Amino acid sequence: MAPIVKISNLDKYFGHLHVLKNISLEVPEREVVCLIGRSGSGKSTLLRCVNFLEEPSHGSIEVAGVKVTGEMKGAQRRQLIHDVRLKTGMVFQEFNLFPHMTVLENVIEGPVTVKGMDRKIAIELAEKNLESVGLIVKKDEYPMRLSGGQKQRVAIARALTMEPKVMLFDEPTSALDPELIGEVLNVMKKVAYEGMTMIVVTHEMGFAKEVADRVIVMGDGELIEDAKPEDLFSNPKDPRTKALIDRYRTDSGN
Repeated sequence: MAPIVKISNLDKYFGHLHVLKNISLEVPEREVVCLIGRSGSGKSTLLRCVNFLEEPSHGSIEVAGVKVTGEMKGAQRRQLIHDVRLKTGMVFQEFNLFPHMTVLENVIEGPVTVKGMDRKIAIELAEKNLESVGLIVKKDEYPMRLSGGQKQRVAIARALTMEPKVMLFDEPTSALDPELIGEVLNVMKKVAYEGMTMIVVTHEMGFAKEVADRVIVMGDGELIEDAKPEDLFSNPKDPRTKALIDRYRTDSGN
């Protein structure tokens, strides 16, 4: 079966700084991939290149059959990038909710304005997803009245309501107080178990061990290790991976 995400020979420069170095990666449908690594290793930049929030310097990206290459220019490229974004849901570190809109209005905004979905259908889908993340009772509240964990769960419902083929999570718990992290991770586990293809940049090693089909370690803009979690955590090959895991075990007491 063809991969639903295919990254080929991807490079990214910020000026003279080479932050992603000839990365190639394939993600099959329904797979959960966790990206781990030290800060500055290129994880978030790689994720943001998948839906062109960062413009790749070289290489190609294909999502659900839509392929964008470095050679494409102009209107054709813009249209294909738009098509890729319609197939990817993104959840950020910060929640990026519109403060002047209710929870329900935040969740339906994308489907109605970007996809042209009928408002009634969008509301039905939004309410289903808010129910799934445990926040249907908050649908008429404004973001300022929500906790950080609740805001992030609304952000997940919002991304799901766009009916993406792939969900991208960029450190979705890093802005949360420790006591709120679990509620967001539980929603992410539910999304994963329901069969969504997911690429997750995370420092939550426990989540990676429990939920990921594969864990990929990044270092200095390269993919340095790619393995099943049980293999990676029990027998890391690269010393940088071992250092990461040792630090996790020290911090968690495992």
